[in-house]
Amino acid sequence: MDRPRTNVEGAFLYKGREQLAAGIDARIFGASGTAALSPASLSFSQLLRAPDDSHAESRVPAKLRRGRRKAIGQLAHEWRHDIEAAVRDLDWVPDLAIDVGSARWFRGLGTMLVLGALALFFWPSFDPVEAAPAMRLTSATRDEFRSQMIVPLAYGGDSGRHMGATAAVVPLANAPERPTLQLTATLGQGDSFGRMLQRAGVGAEDAARISTLVNAAIPLDQIAPGTRFDLTLGRRTGPAMPRPLDDLAFRARFDLSLAIERRGNALALVRQPIAVDSTPLRIRGIVGNSLYRSARAAGAPVKAIQQYLRTLDQHLNLEQDMSPADEFDIVVDYKRSASGESETGDLLYAGLSSAGKPRAQLLKWGSDGQFYEASGIGQQRSGFGAPVNGRITSTFGLRRHPILGFVRMHAGIDFAAAYGSPIYATSDGVVSFAGRHGGHGNYVRLEHGGGIGTGYGHMSRIAVSPGMRVRQGQVIGYVGSTGLSTGPHLHYELYRDGRPVNPGSVQFVSHAQLEGAELASFRARLAALQQVKPGAALASIGQQHGNATPAREIDRLSDAAGQ
Repeated sequence: MDRPRTNVEGAFLYKGREQLAAGIDARIFGASGTAALSPASLSFSQLLRAPDDSHAESRVPAKLRRGRRKAIGQLAHEWRHDIEAAVRDLDWVPDLAIDVGSARWFRGLGTMLVLGALALFFWPSFDPVEAAPAMRLTSATRDEFRSQMIVPLAYGGDSGRHMGATAAVVPLANAPERPTLQLTATLGQGDSFGRMLQRAGVGAEDAARISTLVNAAIPLDQIAPGTRFDLTLGRRTGPAMPRPLDDLAFRARFDLSLAIERRGNALALVRQPIAVDSTPLRIRGIVGNSLYRSARAAGAPVKAIQQYLRTLDQHLNLEQDMSPADEFDIVVDYKRSASGESETGDLLYAGLSSAGKPRAQLLKWGSDGQFYEASGIGQQRSGFGAPVNGRITSTFGLRRHPILGFVRMHAGIDFAAAYGSPIYATSDGVVSFAGRHGGHGNYVRLEHGGGIGTGYGHMSRIAVSPGMRVRQGQVIGYVGSTGLSTGPHLHYELYRDGRPVNPGSVQFVSHAQLEGAELASFRARLAALQQVKPGAALASIGQQHGNATPAREIDRLSDAAGQ
């Protein structure tokens, strides 16, 4: 029985890749190194990769290549599974309130920081988003839209469709002008009446004539800054000539309006008096918890309340001599015109009563604006006030002189202040000395009456002269360092009967007494103001003058119906 023949080629074809790698040489080649397969087998074996063949991969069967790719894909799948398991088992968002400082805690902190950084990186912009245009805008379309827009003159006014001139366009020799111009001009602070008119377009000849006419009715320097002028300018007589003035109107005073009219070739002034009621405004009320609030609630102007408090403070102690049950009495200057305007002036009368008895009756009298009591005595309290804005560096008494080096009496108070600072008079007085005065340098002496005097030394410049009368708060000089001085400061002295006293320990009162006919006029004026009824100045002018006939028919019908 013959031994079955082994099909080497079939065995080779159907073995796995691992068997091929182990027995390929023994099965294909014999002991002598010659091929032991058939020619067909050898031709098929040439498809396998050889160690020295660079193109052997392309000869590997497709089934073997699919097996290799399957092994690599399975390996990648295993790796991915292992990585997913490791990431899934890892706690990326632990509670940061637990195990602070551990590796798990720092891992959670890192997760939070990374997520926060990503959120900030992808933070949306709040810039306005342009809507897509309804149509595509080309350069020609933009030019067309631009020709139809309206641009302010402040931005150039460059708009509209520009077209070239044709033969039908006839150039004008002169541009047409308006026959008249109506405009408004305002007199500025420090401006002159004539310059204001010329800036408004009035010719120099007309401006000079108008200034002469207005000055005959009211001095030009008395026209208040801010006054408004309504002007009407006529047609020019020539291309280079200014427009002539046809009409000018303004409010010269509270009780007077002026107008300039052209009559033919000449200008004429027209006075227009305005009816004015000068009844003072009287306001009364209970002091209560706050005098200021009570007076404001009663309708008193702020300026009048301030003047009232300052006036009372010079004659009374507001903290001790005033109680909530007291009654205040304020009378201020008040004017009303027939055209409806009103003007509040200064305080005229300041009164204070307690339980029906007057405690203060003060009336403004004289050109200096001082308030006098009902008896005709003016009283003004005054204490030590700083004559300069500065700090005290040396007080009154014995001290070692900074220049002479020995102890001696310092008969005043030194104020340190910047060079050139203004020096003020501490009270009303007369300049008795102004000039060089030994160690005081530039020195000013004031006499306040009653044996009281003050001195101001080491000035850089003196602003008064001997014999001049000064008011409290008036500038009399400027801080310097003249005489025996180590630096810019003011040496201030106070004298009583020629002897130096401590300025900080003296409070003095100045009096003024009215006598004779002036006292009689003062009392008549006081009685007249006390007869004014509270709120009488707020009534209409027509009600105060009952004989006035209404100018309008509807007003006459209203009055007849009321009767």
